[in-house]
Amino acid sequence: MRRFAALLALLAMVAGCARALPEDVTELTYATPYPPSHPFSQADQRWMDYVERESGGKLLIKPIWSGALLSADMSMEELRHGVADIGLITPIYVRGGTHLLRTQTGFYSGADSIESQTALYRCMAERVPQFADELEGLEVLALQGGLLPGIVTRTRKVESLEDLKGLRIRAPTELLGVLGDLGADPVNMPMGEVYSAMAKGVIDGVIAPPDTFRALHLTEVAKYYYELKVPRGAYPSRAMGLERWEALSAAERALLERSKPVWEAALAEEIRKSEQVGRDAAAGIIAASPVSEADQAHFDAIYLRDGEANARRLARFGIDGLEAYRVARASIAGRGQIRCEGDI
Repeated sequence: MRRFAALLALLAMVAGCARALPEDVTELTYATPYPPSHPFSQADQRWMDYVERESGGKLLIKPIWSGALLSADMSMEELRHGVADIGLITPIYVRGGTHLLRTQTGFYSGADSIESQTALYRCMAERVPQFADELEGLEVLALQGGLLPGIVTRTRKVESLEDLKGLRIRAPTELLGVLGDLGADPVNMPMGEVYSAMAKGVIDGVIAPPDTFRALHLTEVAKYYYELKVPRGAYPSRAMGLERWEALSAAERALLERSKPVWEAALAEEIRKSEQVGRDAAAGIIAASPVSEADQAHFDAIYLRDGEANARRLARFGIDGLEAYRVARASIAGRGQIRCEGDI
């Protein structure tokens, strides 16, 4: 509660320092935990420029970078209460109230591109009402997928799934059971703590995409990269408080609606660019090992089995997770193409 009160105080301070604007100009705040140099922020800036240009300067977005306004684990609730107008959200890391949004990230085997990931999310969200329930009070402005991670390790080279046995690996929640089944010792911690944990030997490795070699400086604490293709899910990543959304004019809302695919395309492009930057940083430092077809198939089978089991467990919250899982699996066509179940 003290942190929330402090955030409200900061919001009041920001509002008090706001510059005077013409009556026909609307300014919205956008809060993110990332600095302006981060690939996510580069995409955010491209979206802001689009909104200002398309509105003729009548709708402005004021960025608040580096976590100065929204918190990581409470950003959805803070947006609902107007701490910022628009913000970066991570429902997959929220501890309560987003059970389906977290669990559905384990349903994406076969959705290998950012575009197929966001398309698959939409298939599920259009057919399973619980998605909207967990996002109540928010207007989603962008979905976000990501690069397929592999496994980065400190001192032990991984060349097969067998080599994972006994390794302490940082992984997202949806993969803890999968790694446990493979004999690893999975742990969950914020990605911001991974560098320190690897440097100290607290963990042996991390499931992470190649961009982290540069973004998180993992070339300084790791030596090896196992090119296992770990499925990656999409989720709502940018949102606006519904009360603030409804206070906008019809023309402003229409512009922001048109901007949604622009923001998602910018995110996809910046994320893809960051992969090559990461691989370039790792060249000559990180030794990469390919994954065999048999090991990849074995991993995918365990991933899907665990995803279905997690979907079933949602029943204790009154959520039909199996329906979301069924839609996801039925919607993935050949070669990673998405055809929403029920489409003609």
